[in-house]
Amino acid sequence: MSMINVALLQMTAGGTDQEANKAKGAAFCRRAHAMGADIALFPEMWNIGYTPYVPWEQLTAADDVWRAPELWTPQDAARFVPKELIARWQAQAIGRDSHFIIHFRALAKELDMAIVLTYLERWPGAPRNTVSLIDRHGDIVLTYAKVHTCDFSMEAACTSGDDFYVCTLDTANGPVAVGAMICYDREFPESARVLMLKGAELILTPNSCPLETNRIGQFRARAYENMVGVAMTNYAAPQNNGHSVALTPWASTRTASRATRLSSRPARARAYTWRRSTWTPYEPTVRARRGATRSGGRTAMVRSRPWPSTRPSSGPMPQAIDTTRRIDERRSVACAPTKATPAPRCPSCRRAIAGA
Repeated sequence: MSMINVALLQMTAGGTDQEANKAKGAAFCRRAHAMGADIALFPEMWNIGYTPYVPWEQLTAADDVWRAPELWTPQDAARFVPKELIARWQAQAIGRDSHFIIHFRALAKELDMAIVLTYLERWPGAPRNTVSLIDRHGDIVLTYAKVHTCDFSMEAACTSGDDFYVCTLDTANGPVAVGAMICYDREFPESARVLMLKGAELILTPNSCPLETNRIGQFRARAYENMVGVAMTNYAAPQNNGHSVALTPWASTRTASRATRLSSRPARARAYTWRRSTWTPYEPTVRARRGATRSGGRTAMVRSRPWPSTRPSSGPMPQAIDTTRRIDERRSVACAPTKATPAPRCPSCRRAIAGA
């Protein structure tokens, strides 16, 4: 079975210095290619390093009040809400024809590797939080804008996306149906479900927030409940806490435990994808070479003997066999004396009591 290798580019950004971010991102892509990656996945909004209105390095403990607007004072509001501050942040947005994106398109073609590039995209009205999937030929085959924008943060100054998209990505290991969601999207089960229903076999997720047990658990659930492969890249410490992760459809974990670790090897999602159209009541559909089945909306491993095609039309349902009791009965037969009258037996192990 072939594998799709996804490089999780877990790193820190150079703030809003787009030239520095472009150079560092390109260097990490080259390292990913050297490690055998088919796809390189950036963290969220890479072109400006997901830097807020006030850069991270300039924030103090008191500045964190913007997370709780009900605690704002007039001075806080004057600092964080001025239109010129928002306008300056929005002006960092780039178009798909920008040198930043053209550079990574050329790099993807040079390396013969797909690159999942994230950026603040120029858009009528307000910019969008966007990811573009560049295939190994240098073409943009999918562009998705974050639907569930974090309106409690700087993303309140962004335009939300309006749909989820899936495309077929050509890789050196064969085609795979790929979808994308961004950070906060993964906290809503509908995001991954829509992508699965549209045929996604692998869901790529740029991220920029602390990943702890609950959020990683949510992401694990998205993989298992939809039977798709998923991969998520986060910023490294100290900008964030890393914990980038890739999961197979059975939610088996492949993690990037260090900031310098680039590549994770999730089992190819194509080998584990299920379609609702194959579900049938009482009759599990066995998919060749998949090793699993769905019946009645549940997932179970293929049994050595298939269920009967129909349920009994009348009479009681067969009872479950108490295998433990049967094993004990066989032991008692093996230990039984040869005389006609059975000897008393131990009530727990059913063995014959010696000397009785």
